[in-house]
Amino acid sequence: MALMWRYADVTGNPRWKGMTWGMVPLLGGAFAACTYHFFYNSPDVEFLVPLQAFLTFAGNCTLAIAAYRIYAAAEKTVDP
Repeated sequence: MALMWRYADVTGNPRWKGMTWGMVPLLGGAFAACTYHFFYNSPDVEFLVPLQAFLTFAGNCTLAIAAYRIYAAAEKTVDP
């Protein structure tokens, strides 16, 4: 994530920072999965399963949007 943020600063393309923000829900989903398995799949933390699913879905959607924004910006700068 830090590498993409730095790349955005170096290239002057702030859309790469959107890719970094898109990864945040995926990081939350990873923490949810690790926490669930750390407690040996205890029923007490079973709420983490749908939370992980939601965060993974949200992260995939935000990354898709961020990737499209990078693509669309690159398309505008290419001369035919």
